[in-house]
Amino acid sequence: MIDLDIDMRQYDCPFIDTTDDVDIAFSAVQWQLDTSDDQLETRLIARGESRGALEDGLRALRAHPNMRECYILSKRENVAQIGTTIEQTNAMETIQQNGGYITGPFQIEHGRERWHVGFDDDDAEDHALAELERHNDYHVEDRDQFGPTPLFDLLENSDSAMELLEGCRSLTETERETFEVASRNGYYETPRETTLDELADHFEISKTAVSMNLRRSERKILKGALSALDGMVGREEL
Repeated sequence: MIDLDIDMRQYDCPFIDTTDDVDIAFSAVQWQLDTSDDQLETRLIARGESRGALEDGLRALRAHPNMRECYILSKRENVAQIGTTIEQTNAMETIQQNGGYITGPFQIEHGRERWHVGFDDDDAEDHALAELERHNDYHVEDRDQFGPTPLFDLLENSDSAMELLEGCRSLTETERETFEVASRNGYYETPRETTLDELADHFEISKTAVSMNLRRSERKILKGALSALDGMVGREEL
């Protein structure tokens, strides 16, 4: 399996056009492509920069000529869960006709869309990308190729991967930035390439505050990693 991470701009997509005009972003939760009806049904999270931006974005989305249906499932402040049905875009048709398939959720913001697309072989990938270039603007950000053994291992350990991901997501912005700067500057190397005093100077806070931020971030990441390991060990024992 070939898995592509593609930064895409479609010229016939309601979501992309809406994010071009309004400060709103969309993240797919569920999707279903109906090739017989040439349409895509989705459940998405819409997040506006403000409550007003959310309302403006939803109005623009409903008014788009390629939008068949758009309804609100729930809404609070500047975030809404919506259901939509849109006409099949050129990029969707190209991927589908060349044997491709969606392998993960897509995100749309600032007139660009992040796609995760899979192909079974190099020829299908080459044909699809050549056709995509005719009517869309895209850039392949990442490409991975999995054989059956690592792919099976990835699927079997998806719960463990989620545990580790949740541990990373639990970091506050300050904890994440402190941990990233410390790691990037060699704090965890042996011997250390930076000190708490230097990190304190970088963030313009006390040495004690830096130490506390690092310990909180380490504790959260370690908790996620241990939960992930427990899940992997449990499967191996079974």
